[in-house]
Amino acid sequence: MRMNNMLHFTENHRYCVYRDFGLSAVDGRMLSLIYQPMVGAFAIGFYRLLAERVSIEQVGYSSIEQQRELFLTLGVEPSEKGRKYLIEQASKLEAVGLLQTSRLYIPENDDYIYEYELQAPLSPADFFRTQHLTLLLRDKIGKFAVLSLRERLFCEEPAEWTGFKYNRENISVPFYDIFELNTHAIDYELEQAIAESSVVRQPGVMQGSEEEAINYADIIVRFPRESANRSYVEALRFDVEGMGIVNYVARKYELSVQDLCRLLDEDGVFGSDGSLLLESLQHKANLHFRQGKRRKDEREVAYAKVVALRSTESGVEEGLPEEVAVQMEYYVDVPPQFLSKCDIHQYNMMLRNEPYTRLLKTFFPGAVPDNLLDIFEKIDLNYKLPGEVINVLIHYLMELLTSGGEQRINRNFVDAIAANMLLKRIDTYEKAVQYIRNQTKIRKEKNNSGASKPSAGRSRTYGRAGVAKPDIPIVQSSANEGEVSEEEFAELLKMAEQMQASKNKGSM
Repeated sequence: MRMNNMLHFTENHRYCVYRDFGLSAVDGRMLSLIYQPMVGAFAIGFYRLLAERVSIEQVGYSSIEQQRELFLTLGVEPSEKGRKYLIEQASKLEAVGLLQTSRLYIPENDDYIYEYELQAPLSPADFFRTQHLTLLLRDKIGKFAVLSLRERLFCEEPAEWTGFKYNRENISVPFYDIFELNTHAIDYELEQAIAESSVVRQPGVMQGSEEEAINYADIIVRFPRESANRSYVEALRFDVEGMGIVNYVARKYELSVQDLCRLLDEDGVFGSDGSLLLESLQHKANLHFRQGKRRKDEREVAYAKVVALRSTESGVEEGLPEEVAVQMEYYVDVPPQFLSKCDIHQYNMMLRNEPYTRLLKTFFPGAVPDNLLDIFEKIDLNYKLPGEVINVLIHYLMELLTSGGEQRINRNFVDAIAANMLLKRIDTYEKAVQYIRNQTKIRKEKNNSGASKPSAGRSRTYGRAGVAKPDIPIVQSSANEGEVSEEEFAELLKMAEQMQASKNKGSM
């Protein structure tokens, strides 16, 4: 019986028992000889008491009574200690398969009713075929006692049969060889009467387990008493829809109970009428989620640095990965600063097999700037891009710098390219090379279309002072209108962040 809050299980709560079987003499011996050594005499007494709540000659439900009757009959004090003890005994019965406990919540009365569904004891043959129960009994009473109990529960075959070989033939007569039913006439009244008189179990509404859902008691215990939102949070006890919103946001943004209490304590989460505002709560939960993710990324980067430093200091050399050759069709051009150092074959082998940290050192005569290392560490540790893809990305960025463009390498620009690679599933060296070739082609076409001269048919107009008015550039259509370059993608991301920041300032 899983119970997080002891106030949910008291002697004042009501209960009923459901039993759809009858206890035979064999079941009684199984309870006393087999199950009692495993769960204890008190748990078996509790089981027999529940079984007697339904008449021995009948099956189905018992009447609904207060659990105070159980406490007094069993001699358990109706206190916190007694409740824990009774929960422990019920849990033992549940563990060995004798009991299933359900809690039914009735919103009209704001009350819980406990349903104890009894399960029949296993037959001797089924019990000894169940391995975990047999091993538990062995741990409780020993191996030889288990074998002795098995002999007491089974009657062996007659001694006269021992040592003889015989063939078994089933000569039983089936049902329809003796009896004949009138299947031409259907008795609807009989079927309706049987259906109405049968015991119908209400399935109820199945909810998630208590470990997954956050209940009202977990929130109100941790919520500050002097908070201005205290009365609104207390009203959630009777608000099923509000608790559903709370659990939805908590699951969506991976919030703990403490984090949820902090968010509910902030201004703007509840309306003037005390209703929970989903959009406001989601916005604050999203900010908390993003901050937590950022801190997690920083911890992962710091942890990777520490691990790399310790492995370097300890001098442990791991097995180097085997070098992979590059096909000629995926060769990239050697940058100008490497022309005097290596040829095209050596440069492409370096791109394909060297770590990005060593590749960066070859581009800088001195130390590699820390901000550049941080950018590629994030891409490596958080984005999980392969090493050869990161090397091709570095080559592409250095190519942009040396091509005479004014684009600067900043975090937003590199993140935009890395995000584009992730979206397009660039996970191999060949795909990365093809990607930068396509991007280079798109950039050149855009530059060419932007540098095109105005049409000859246009006449230049002059103002009153005789100064020529500047030509207004006309947007030229191109075949790649749907493609967006990395520079434009980075600018769009920057504009979106600025608009979001200004929107947040305006709402505050």
